[in-house]
Amino acid sequence: MLTAFGRAFKTPDLRKKLLFTFLIIVVYRLGAHVPTPGVSYKAVQECMVGADSTQGFLGLANLFSGGALLQLSIFALGIMPYITASIIIQLLTVVIPRFEALKKEGQAGQTKMTQYTRYLTIGLAILQSSTLITFAQNPSQLFGNPKCTQILTDNSVVTILIMVLTMTAGTGLIMWLGELVTDRGVGNGMSILIFTSIAAGFPGSLWAIQQRDGRWDIFLGVILMGFLIIALVVFVEQSQRRIPVQYAKRMVGRRVYGGTSTYIPMKVNMAGVIPVIFAASLIALPALAAQFAVKPDGTGPAWATWVQTYFVRGDHPLYMVAYTLLILFFTFFYVSITFNPTEVADNMKKYGGFIPGIRAGRPTAEYLQYVLTRITVPGAIYLALISLIPLIALVLVGANQNFPFGGTSILIIVGVGLETVKQIESQLQQRHYEGFLR
Repeated sequence: MLTAFGRAFKTPDLRKKLLFTFLIIVVYRLGAHVPTPGVSYKAVQECMVGADSTQGFLGLANLFSGGALLQLSIFALGIMPYITASIIIQLLTVVIPRFEALKKEGQAGQTKMTQYTRYLTIGLAILQSSTLITFAQNPSQLFGNPKCTQILTDNSVVTILIMVLTMTAGTGLIMWLGELVTDRGVGNGMSILIFTSIAAGFPGSLWAIQQRDGRWDIFLGVILMGFLIIALVVFVEQSQRRIPVQYAKRMVGRRVYGGTSTYIPMKVNMAGVIPVIFAASLIALPALAAQFAVKPDGTGPAWATWVQTYFVRGDHPLYMVAYTLLILFFTFFYVSITFNPTEVADNMKKYGGFIPGIRAGRPTAEYLQYVLTRITVPGAIYLALISLIPLIALVLVGANQNFPFGGTSILIIVGVGLETVKQIESQLQQRHYEGFLR
């Protein structure tokens, strides 16, 4: 990886792209520390001391914003509204025929889908910023710190509207920065910004483990375990089942097409990090509902007390079992809607392709479905195990659920890192191509 970056800086075009990407990252991180109008930055910093709000969806959103969410900065919502909008649009593609038709129209349809995603992102940003400000009016629940009483300097309607407008504009600016990186920088802009947000919390999370116990042996052990987990994640993320495909020769005019051999790469983890995000969001809903049901004096209905006992802290076995089952379910669900064996088989038949030993058409679709089911089982178990690492760390070393070497953080860090390095290497090969003649 370091060799690829070193060679890239020696190439003028790539050096400009890398420097532009770093500049956008700096702007993004600066915005994460600029407070929203109407928020007392000093009070927020005091509330952060002893805060325990790393659970569920709120902790996930704070992770994706690089800690900007709990600081109520202008980039408080981070990239989360765009991620949610992208997932919703992708799911609606299966349900709404209009979206499915746009998906098949090529570049023009993709541009239209991107525009819909932007509109939905702004709508979700308005909704999420309003929800965050509502929580900020009761900061003791937002930060999990009973000593935190007031962080807003003004509760007037005008101030709240300005805060909603500022956070929504911040989300729009982040979306624009991500698209700039995609067009003029290196890698996928949105993924790079998510990578930056998560990587920014790594040093603090590791140092918090050392400060909690004051033991360097535990600290070094966690780092060594982190390297082993990263190696495992890289191995699984690169693993794939290659299904051979043979294309028959066909005459078109005087030219012969086909006769080539290729393969269909089916990754072990075809779902990526999406099932983990779905599971974390869904399992946080009962705790969120119970938080609203419990009165300020601590009393509330029996179901709310039960939820707060079993579904708030990640170190409870019932929470772990429910979280694991949700990840397994969403892995199979997401893979089933993103990979259609019947469509792949029809496209292969249309262009004269076939799998050796398998008849074209329905037998090919059944074979692909069989392979897909078998390869998704270890992929789902792998996602569940990686996601349980922060919860196990919560029990063993007392680390919070933002434990860096596990869950969504390590999956995104490794996935984006591998994809970015691949893009850099492909561009290096284009610029340093050696011909047959010297």
